[in-house]
Amino acid sequence: MKRLKVRPLAFDSFGVRSMATYIEAGHLKVLIDPAVALGPRRYGLPPHQLEQQRMREIWEDVKSHALKSDVLIVTHYHYDHHNPDVAEIYKDKIVYIKDPKKYINKSQTDRASRFLSKLAGLPQLLEVGDGGEFKHGSTSIKFSPPVFHGTNSKLGYVIEVSLSYRGEKVVYTSDVEGPAVKEQTDFIIEENPDLLILDGPMTYMLGYRYSRDSLVKSIANINRIINETTIKTIIVDHHFMRDRNYRERMPEAYDYAAERDVIILSAAKYAGRAEDALEARRKELYADK
Repeated sequence: MKRLKVRPLAFDSFGVRSMATYIEAGHLKVLIDPAVALGPRRYGLPPHQLEQQRMREIWEDVKSHALKSDVLIVTHYHYDHHNPDVAEIYKDKIVYIKDPKKYINKSQTDRASRFLSKLAGLPQLLEVGDGGEFKHGSTSIKFSPPVFHGTNSKLGYVIEVSLSYRGEKVVYTSDVEGPAVKEQTDFIIEENPDLLILDGPMTYMLGYRYSRDSLVKSIANINRIINETTIKTIIVDHHFMRDRNYRERMPEAYDYAAERDVIILSAAKYAGRAEDALEARRKELYADK
């Protein structure tokens, strides 16, 4: 992309749970979901000290980008997407948030209330994003209506983000875990982005908390996005990168993309760094003395 400068800051392929993304659209600087977390348990093990160190390093980078951003966006209230304990990064910013009262489950309602109490009086402007569109000079920031966090309403809802500037567009899905659901996919297709930042299928829990039917639907929807848009690049990361065998889970999508000159890659590869999905390697990290 020549006009929009997109920089992934914190993703699972970097070694932390996050989708923090920094975008420069001319003079406007936007940061989506400024937070970092670790999986509390994996393979029955707590985060390894290497994961903890990586989180500290990446969080410093996220905070530094938050401080120089004009706009901060929170797509939902899980702690890998917002940090209520560091509210000062929102001071004097324009802040767009997921509606804290509508299309939200009990857990996220409580978290949103705590977050907003910490935020009181800090932002220059605080607006609910759900289904809205906001202009900042030549830049448009558009939000989807609330869509499922995953494949149903159990974990609540998220808002997808579309940012366009001088003929270029990026769509950020937040935690769609696929996309396995029509409404999640329709927003992407309607926006027709050049770059899609996609939370991929949650295949590391395949057959347990993520069904094979959802995986089949996710592959079909990724192929539909490729077929029905002029997209050039798809970053697939977050839940997807917690599976050590992620690429083997959806060869149909990788093959279909290659046939149509669409690039599918992780956030780490997009950023020009080596993939290092530490959570997926946690058992190995503990075994390595």
